Amino acid sequence: MNGAVFFLGVNFVVAICFCIVFAVVSTRSRSRVAALWFGAGFGVASLAAVCEIAVAYLPFPRPWAIGAFATVLGGMIFLLFGIGSLYDVRINRRLAGLMFAVSSFGNVFVYDLRPGTPLHAFSYQTPFALVILASAGVVLQALLRSNRQLLIDKVVCALLAVTGVHFIAKAALAIAVGAGSVATDYIRTDYALISQSLTAVLMVAVGLTLLSVLVLEIMADERSVSESDALSGLANRRGFERRVRSAIATFPKGPHAVVLCDLDRFKTINDTYGHHAGDMVIQSFGTLLSSCAPKEAIVGRMGGEEFSVFLPNTPMDVALMVAQALRGGTMAMSVAGLPPTSRITASFGVANLTSPDALDEMFRQADVALYAAKRAGRNRVHEATSDDGRPRAAHVRPVN
Repeated sequence: MNGAVFFLGVNFVVAICFCIVFAVVSTRSRSRVAALWFGAGFGVASLAAVCEIAVAYLPFPRPWAIGAFATVLGGMIFLLFGIGSLYDVRINRRLAGLMFAVSSFGNVFVYDLRPGTPLHAFSYQTPFALVILASAGVVLQALLRSNRQLLIDKVVCALLAVTGVHFIAKAALAIAVGAGSVATDYIRTDYALISQSLTAVLMVAVGLTLLSVLVLEIMADERSVSESDALSGLANRRGFERRVRSAIATFPKGPHAVVLCDLDRFKTINDTYGHHAGDMVIQSFGTLLSSCAPKEAIVGRMGGEEFSVFLPNTPMDVALMVAQALRGGTMAMSVAGLPPTSRITASFGVANLTSPDALDEMFRQADVALYAAKRAGRNRVHEATSDDGRPRAAHVRPVN
């Protein structure tokens, strides 16, 4: 077995493995269609290795040579479709199909050209280069319009660009070192060994980077689920705290503030109207916080009837106004399952962050202020003072 045949075998096994892996990943990925296109692309391209070996060792090499070209090009077009689906960029499939048909038909005539000549080399390799460079262009388009800005997406774009250019380099290499006098000689040439080894490396690199994109998406989705509260639709305690620490790390100088919220007499609502009504109150209050809190705010349900709103880059006076607006919105809520005359209220404690290392102290002070508002009669906003820790009423409750 010569080196080229060995790499053809490696390429076949690697492509089949990627085909299977992408099929499995598609069952868990939100980009299911893209994963299936990728799997189909590697599956179709794997047949090229079989065709290349058949060209060298079976009679009637022409159809096998044309099959090798068509399966590689077809697999690349499937990858292009998958990349378009993954990055939400529309691909003109009719144009791609027309290119496949014209290139495959043209390859019937390219087969009769002497291998290693400029016309043969560039006619053979250019369709591959165009499809892969088009794939790189799709990723670049997504990056430029800021659909995705992850490092892995930039790596995918760069790797596809390199892979596309490498096909043009392969044409130049075929001219320089020779690719045999006829198609059946290809597999025994040094060019074949170099070409197949490069293809193996780049195929693995492209497959792994695309797989990484899908796996990172799955991990992000799993983390989102694990950090979300199913009832309110907000972040749970773990998700809230992670996002708050991330926001503080991004803007360490602040100012930052937090508003702790606690629904008043929630146990009474459950005992009087049932747990379903209580769940509806939680859902309605979560919707209120999401819609009324500033866009950059981080909102979470800390447990039971207690919620938190972290306000990055927000001074205390603005945080107090946000809390008052939320208090007013709570009283105006209409909750299914409760009598029209029922009125939901909540108490609020507000504290600011004095330093990036004082996060726990900020929450402690806000908690003290919240329970001071409860003791003072509920349906109030209290501010935590930073000097002696004694909360004071931030605003007098208006008469309703």
